[in-house]
Amino acid sequence: MIDKLDAIKGRFEQVSLALTNPEIVSDNKQFSKLSKEYRQLEKIVKAHDAYLKLLDSIAFNKEVLESGDDEMRELAKEETESLQNQKLELEDTIRNLLIPKDPQDEKNAMLEIRGGTGGDEASLFAGDLLRMYLRYCETKGWSTNIMSETAGAAGGYKEVVVEVTGDDVYGTLKFESGVHRVQRVPATETQGRVHTSAATVAILPEAEEVDVDVREADIKMDTFRSSGAGGQHVNKTESAVRLTHIPTGVVVECQEGRSQHSNRDIAMKMLRSRIYEAAVRKHEEAIASQRKSLVSTGDRSAKIRTYNYPQGRVTDHRIGMTMYNLDAFMNGDIQEMLQALQFAENAEKLKVGS
Repeated sequence: MIDKLDAIKGRFEQVSLALTNPEIVSDNKQFSKLSKEYRQLEKIVKAHDAYLKLLDSIAFNKEVLESGDDEMRELAKEETESLQNQKLELEDTIRNLLIPKDPQDEKNAMLEIRGGTGGDEASLFAGDLLRMYLRYCETKGWSTNIMSETAGAAGGYKEVVVEVTGDDVYGTLKFESGVHRVQRVPATETQGRVHTSAATVAILPEAEEVDVDVREADIKMDTFRSSGAGGQHVNKTESAVRLTHIPTGVVVECQEGRSQHSNRDIAMKMLRSRIYEAAVRKHEEAIASQRKSLVSTGDRSAKIRTYNYPQGRVTDHRIGMTMYNLDAFMNGDIQEMLQALQFAENAEKLKVGS
């Protein structure tokens, strides 16, 4: 491990030097790429330096234990035990830092929620999931912006798309993609029977223009009149926009903006993300065929989690984890579950890498 850390420190010094080069500073793309690498390497280098100091302290205490007086030996013995525990903890930290990072993890994300089987109850559940994620994003200090929404007949949403911006958004939320199942007594149920409904969640890494090349010639644009909130002027003009990417057949619609121009800008952002996500998913599936991934299978049709209201529990089927804090969970307290999923993914990567 020390050899690997020494090589990383060497690369860190190279990147540090490169960031002072005027040619690189003036090249935004290159400067941004190296700055990101610098931030990633810096965490490992700091842990490496702390680890070497710890090894020096342990070596010094060993000398004291062999040649010091009784009082010094006693002090060294107590300190060595604490240092050995710190060493084990730091080794775990370093191992996790050395796990190859998914280059998408630092990206912002598009959160898409769609009501599935269950009619009105599925739309209501989609609304509950949206509230859960918005509250969680708030605790993380992330910004959220609803880009597209189609309300359900009895409330909630048939479909809603939210842009989430902040630090490591995609890397944190990516495990949420899949089918979320709810078991509860709907408000419309007169016999008190428990019904099962579902909603589909998709987390897409936000694509920048440098990530995916979408040519104007490949886009067909249609306009139509907006429906829903926005005032009378909305229905008088064809401000809503539908974009079709001809090579892939991807279609997006937007009617949230107040003008055709703003709707087109929002739709383009959504289109890029969908095309980019398709390429990323293809890449993930290629990896998954080599190693069956426990967590991020890339299969959106897989039932990943059940929310059981009568029992007050949430169960994630991928890692077999059940929590009995459903009320708090639906209020955005999902960090413990997300950390467990991240831990499972890291453990799997370590197993594959060893």
